[in-house]
Amino acid sequence: MDKTPWTRPILLAAALSALAGCALQWRNAEPARELARAAEPPGSAYAGWRVYQQRCAACHGAAADGGGGAPSLLLRLQGLGPQRFVDLVLRRYEADLLPPGQGSPRETVVDEVVERRRGGLTMPAWQGEPVVNSHVMDLYAYLAARSEGRLAPGRPPAR
Repeated sequence: MDKTPWTRPILLAAALSALAGCALQWRNAEPARELARAAEPPGSAYAGWRVYQQRCAACHGAAADGGGGAPSLLLRLQGLGPQRFVDLVLRRYEADLLPPGQGSPRETVVDEVVERRRGGLTMPAWQGEPVVNSHVMDLYAYLAARSEGRLAPGRPPAR
């Protein structure tokens, strides 16, 4: 005979309460989705599109896919995080002039300028420009959505 008849019900209750906690977490996934949305960098794709059309489209094309002698930003933004994007836009693209795996960008550009195959750099540093400076995260939201295929070319919906 069992000398402690009360141990079985306690163990059973403990096991059920542990399982109930797991089931509750499994059913309620919405808080995790909210945290994931909150972790996304702030920015409005619509506002970014407007600034892009005003300041960037003449060189990089209306759909950010290149044009006017400037490269496609859709390729450049793949794998580029918000911190690096802000740094590049506000300080210049000098360090990232070629896609990854195509040699040393700075030396290549210097060689092209020296050999007169290329003029000077035309990408401005936007640090002192108030519209770009205040909407740089909106630009990132727009261009990141375009480069990831979450946003089609053209005017995005206003939010």
